[in-house]
Amino acid sequence: MQPSPPVLADIVLPLATSEDRETWKPALAKQLRINPGRIKDMRLRKHSIDARKRDIRVRLRLEVGIDESLPDETLPTPDYAALPSHAPAAIVVGAGPAGLFAALRLIELGVKPIVLERGKDASARRFDLAPLLREGRVVEDSNYCFGEGGAGTFSDGKLYTRATKRGPVAAVYRTFVAHGAPERILYDSHPHIGSNLLPKVVMAMRESIRRSGGEVHFQAKVDRFIVEDQTIRGVQTVVGVEFRGDAVILATGHSARDIYQRLNEDGIALEAKPFAVGVRIEHPQSLIDAEQYHSNREAGRHPLLPAASYTLATKIKDRGVHSFCMCPGGFIVPAATENDEVVVNGMSLSRRDSPFANSGLVVSVEPVDVASWEERWGVLAGVAFQKNLEQIAKKLGGGGQTAPAQRVTDFLGGSLSSTLLPTSYFPGLNAAPLHEALPPDIVWRMQQGLEIFGRRIPGFTGEEGQLIGFETRTSSPIRIPRSKDTLEHIQIKGLFPCGEGAGYAGGIVSAALDGMRCADKVGAKLGSMIP
Repeated sequence: MQPSPPVLADIVLPLATSEDRETWKPALAKQLRINPGRIKDMRLRKHSIDARKRDIRVRLRLEVGIDESLPDETLPTPDYAALPSHAPAAIVVGAGPAGLFAALRLIELGVKPIVLERGKDASARRFDLAPLLREGRVVEDSNYCFGEGGAGTFSDGKLYTRATKRGPVAAVYRTFVAHGAPERILYDSHPHIGSNLLPKVVMAMRESIRRSGGEVHFQAKVDRFIVEDQTIRGVQTVVGVEFRGDAVILATGHSARDIYQRLNEDGIALEAKPFAVGVRIEHPQSLIDAEQYHSNREAGRHPLLPAASYTLATKIKDRGVHSFCMCPGGFIVPAATENDEVVVNGMSLSRRDSPFANSGLVVSVEPVDVASWEERWGVLAGVAFQKNLEQIAKKLGGGGQTAPAQRVTDFLGGSLSSTLLPTSYFPGLNAAPLHEALPPDIVWRMQQGLEIFGRRIPGFTGEEGQLIGFETRTSSPIRIPRSKDTLEHIQIKGLFPCGEGAGYAGGIVSAALDGMRCADKVGAKLGSMIP
């Protein structure tokens, strides 16, 4: 009998036996209508949990070797070819996912990346979180938002995305694995690295860049763009050091507000775009597990089940109300970048074993919603709106990074909480009337959204839910406009706005994909210069 080529097959198994490879073969044989003895090899390609019913099932997609073993799989490596000394150079401003993936792609294309990061490397950056957590003091260029790896480094490392049509998502996952991420992200339906593992991964990516001849500079905060004849020639840092290159990829992230200010002052076009603001909502993880897995709360979840997550969304009077960056088994962290503000975000470690679940609970904000801010702030009205909420949170918190909080039941009832619940937020909470502090249009939409979500997840709006303010950095309120064809700025040749900060991404994977796309366009632009 002629050997068959490898095939892909999907099987569905009970949770209890889903990890036992001995149960895979008979299920595959039945699915493929072949004798089990013909199955010589199996390789997992996708793993997902179907918890829609009480009888939880696991869906597996397997590559199957029929009559012969599967060919050996070549795992990705972190090795890139060395750049020639006369390679053209492109400056990459920002070492978040957009910047790092852009730099690695530039190396593949024969372009030398010069990466400039305002913050510190991931190892040193950890030490600057201590004064933020324990003293409430923000190190303004080294915190949960700024530094090697960007905001995602210490904010969970969730990799799932809807951006499958925007580029090779699998290539992003493989690059992470090549640099030390667990291989499981290649097949998990909701891949996640974890804030404890991701720093090592981004440090390995940095070393790949340097090993191939690229440059990575930390504490190199850019404050001036060198533009001649409507063409960018380089950048200058706050200490006066100039970096010149043949193109500039601007991948500064959504919190680099000084970059927006500089571009605006220099007359470089910006656009207002929608964004979202709100709070973090926190519950006991056991409550979310019990509701999502239809299980007995006292018995706890099955050991083969991960901490349960949720995604909630609705529309209230033409504005979206939705959960954002849900962190099962996670923590709420202070994400301020200046000392006059309080901002909250969420993160999880790879084990996701915190007793708390949290997510953003946010309401979309359109440019028209901040029109009253335009007279003073112009195109930066959304930025000013965000900043104002963060300063209100600082005042309501009472000092340091203590955050204002309110029990969900009191928020819905319009009253100050007399007591607050336990929390994962280390700097501490102060009871405050969030229903009075947030703009009225956001409050009533959030209240109506909560009522809807409470019907979808029983207990979501009950006595065990708590709101913590404010979640303002969901995305940038600014877009830096670029040509659809070349991805260059519509005014400045050689300037490639990129990633979340430029308004073209919404998470680690989409930012990485946009970084690769921009690098491809830089390579095309500099093609005649590449040796």
